[in-house]
Amino acid sequence: MDPNAVHVQMPAVDTEACCDDEKNPQPAREIISDHVAVRPTPAVDKTLSGASDLLKLLPTGTVLAFQALVPSFSNHGVCHAVANRYLVLALIGACAASCMLLSFTDSLIGHDGKLYYGVATLRGFRPFNFAGTREEHGTVFKDLSRFRITALDFVHAFFSAVVFLAVAFADAAVQTCLFPEAEADMRELLVNLPLGAGFLSSMVFMIFPTTRKSIGYTDMTPHSQ
Repeated sequence: MDPNAVHVQMPAVDTEACCDDEKNPQPAREIISDHVAVRPTPAVDKTLSGASDLLKLLPTGTVLAFQALVPSFSNHGVCHAVANRYLVLALIGACAASCMLLSFTDSLIGHDGKLYYGVATLRGFRPFNFAGTREEHGTVFKDLSRFRITALDFVHAFFSAVVFLAVAFADAAVQTCLFPEAEADMRELLVNLPLGAGFLSSMVFMIFPTTRKSIGYTDMTPHSQ
């Protein structure tokens, strides 16, 4: 061996650590932690859960129409033109009125076995899809006085509108469009509004249940004559 040769000592390699890394690789979530999706804030979770519970108290068609039209009417929350605000307000008013009017509708099965939809009146029930004569009406429908309008119908109509307004104003696009400069306290009120309205309305509906099988609601089992 040449005595003048320079000996270079290589650094020791920790084979155990290397093998441990290969056998137990770190989860991808830790490696790409910068790309992990941010979970919704508790306020957003609370609003969504409260709104989902309230939707069960509203007519499905009205809710679907509102959810389908509000992004376009509000320009996804960016209401540059004043017309967008008027469109959003008109949509909310029309859907709230629809919730109230549908509270006075009902459905039943006539003596001929057919399903009829109609509206409650002060005297009874007026079907929409019956095209028979007066004599046939008396044969198909009997004792319609039990379907007449009562004070409870007005209570349910009012609270249905209240529930819808709470859900509508809890929508992020509606808040950004109608209240672009709202302070934190105002936004916190809009976030908690569906929860309060849902609790109040649920108590009213539980204490004063209705027997209406209204059009568009979850319970659509018709009455039998």
